Amino acid sequence: MNEVTIKSVDEIALMRESGKLLAQVFKMLDNFIKPGVSTLDIDSQVESYIVNELKARPASKGQYGYQYCLNSSINEVVCHGVPSASQILKSTDIVNIDITLEKNGFITDSSKMYVMPDAKPDARELVKVTTEAMWLGIKTVKPGAKLGDIGFAIQNYVSKFGYTVVKEYCGHGIGREMHEEPNVLHYGRPNTGLTLKEGMTFTIEPMINQGTARVKTKKDGWTVVTKDRKLSAQAEHTILVTKDGFEVLTLREGEQI
Repeated sequence: MNEVTIKSVDEIALMRESGKLLAQVFKMLDNFIKPGVSTLDIDSQVESYIVNELKARPASKGQYGYQYCLNSSINEVVCHGVPSASQILKSTDIVNIDITLEKNGFITDSSKMYVMPDAKPDARELVKVTTEAMWLGIKTVKPGAKLGDIGFAIQNYVSKFGYTVVKEYCGHGIGREMHEEPNVLHYGRPNTGLTLKEGMTFTIEPMINQGTARVKTKKDGWTVVTKDRKLSAQAEHTILVTKDGFEVLTLREGEQI
């Protein structure tokens, strides 16, 4: 296991710029994602915007042999959904769009749930609770807190609604590399695990299921789905530990902390 990288003032400034650009990508998508659009259309739109408008790099493309610049995870897909021309968004769908962006050598990572206009109330509640759980996890972040505090805050909240936390996938340190130390679990016990320090950067990205926490990977080797085919949702931001708390490096316009 490599040691956690503490970012310098200059490195934090570069990560802050990368995060602001990534937030702009989601702002663009807010008017683009709608029923009738294919997930490959979304991928193409995002790649063009990142490369041509933002003069940045879609960091997921080519990573681990992946051919696309984002993951598009619809309904029962937990994560790593692969964009496809034949996968057309329906009016009842929920979809997570997960994007990484690199600018000046530093990467940020964020995902957002998009709820189509005719999605059912139970789908809307799952998305709402998942997003709230992410924020509760984020709000535990400060120097001296423990990684277990983040996981406990998330798991404790979603369990009140009968939801479960996917354990196979977690948040991660991020910076010059997409995946750095530490691993950030979305379940745990208070006051356990690594102590947070100023200058750490990592993602918090809970994947929350309606039913069982069990998942399986499809034959494409990427797409992870719920074992019981019930819905799953995810929310994600890249976080900086500051001297007295946290900063959300990928904060989007209109989000309230």
